[in-house]
Amino acid sequence: MNKTTYVDEYQAITEALNKYIEGCRQAKSSIMKPAFSENATMYSVGADGKLSGGAIQILFDGIDKGFRPSPDAKAAITRIEIVGTVASARIDANDMSGISFTDFFHLLKVEGNWTVVSKIFQTHAAPELLEPSGGL
Repeated sequence: MNKTTYVDEYQAITEALNKYIEGCRQAKSSIMKPAFSENATMYSVGADGKLSGGAIQILFDGIDKGFRPSPDAKAAITRIEIVGTVASARIDANDMSGISFTDFFHLLKVEGNWTVVSKIFQTHAAPELLEPSGGL
């Protein structure tokens, strides 16, 4: 019997998170849905400073209705922390359907599979174009 290693767990979590990234790139929630628990939630703070979000279906609807395919978008899993059957992860993405954002995920290993149970995120303003200076 093989014992699961930290590397095995890390790779399994990476596979789940890559489904999310690819779903964003292709603007298809069907690609990312297997990575999420049906009871998962998603929250952020709106422009008005108030809590915004709820059931993960909000994400899926937003991807399918509001995103456009972004095959050249850049995204990186910048952190994964694992303790037993609990994990957290961070993804930074640039120009995903014209949006840059940072996502924080919480995952649980349920019945042998890593699943996202919550997502919180911060959307970043697009960098402003620098104009040449008129003097020294």
